[in-house]
Formats: sequence, structure tokens, C-alpha cells
Amino acid sequence: MWKRSALIVWGWTVLATISEIVVVLVALLHGYFLMLEMFLWDKPAGRRAFGLSREQAAATKVLAANQGLYNGFIAAGLLWGAIRGAAGYDFKIFFLLCVVVAGAYGAMTVSRKILYVQAVPGLLGLLLVFFSR
Repeated sequence: MWKRSALIVWGWTVLATISEIVVVLVALLHGYFLMLEMFLWDKPAGRRAFGLSREQAAATKVLAANQGLYNGFIAAGLLWGAIRGAAGYDFKIFFLLCVVVAGAYGAMTVSRKILYVQAVPGLLGLLLVFFSR
């Protein structure tokens, strides 16, 4: 009986650790989005990432910077939840839900690629956090 209990506790500890790693990776991904949208939008790397001409990038630079700022808030919220560990559960759930909704909306309105780049990692993190509690 003791061995089974120890295995269950060990399994949940591993799941909680994996969920924290995924949350941090999603946060880092959104930090990367912030960099692309706020600072690299009209640079070759940003234009290449989003398939923009110089003219398109120049015309939409302010909008992209605003979008990048929101991605920064998502990253900050996820990192805050991860730093708080189990006490950050509500933060992680809320911000991961925001990631999934934003990713689904982006996939419907901009590019299906956003579903895989943003929504799927967010959903994976959300499920891991939910089931690791």
C-alpha cells in the first residue's frame, strides 16, 4: 500500500513540474511575440516572421506594438503564476485561458498557423495545470 501511495504522489509531482515548465515556455513564447511585435516589426526578422513588405510594416507598426504589449502582459501573468507555484493556480488558469481564446480568435481571423503556435501550447498548459492540482 505504501508503494502505491508514494507512486501516486511522485506522479502528481512530476505532472506539476511538467505543467510549470510548459507554463514558463508559453510565457517565454509570448515574450518572444512581444519582441517581434514591439521592436522587430519593421526589421527583416519581424517582416519575415509575419510576411510583411516594408510598406505594410511601416503602416501597421503602432498597432503591432500595442499587440506586443498585450503579449507582454500575458507573459508577465504566466510568469507570476509560475513563480507563485501552487498559489499561482488562478493566475495560470486565467492567463492560459486568455492565450487559448486569443489564439483561437487569431486562427479564425488572421491565420490558421496561430492555432498551432499560440492556442495549442496554451491549451496544453491549461490542461496540465488543471490536472496537476
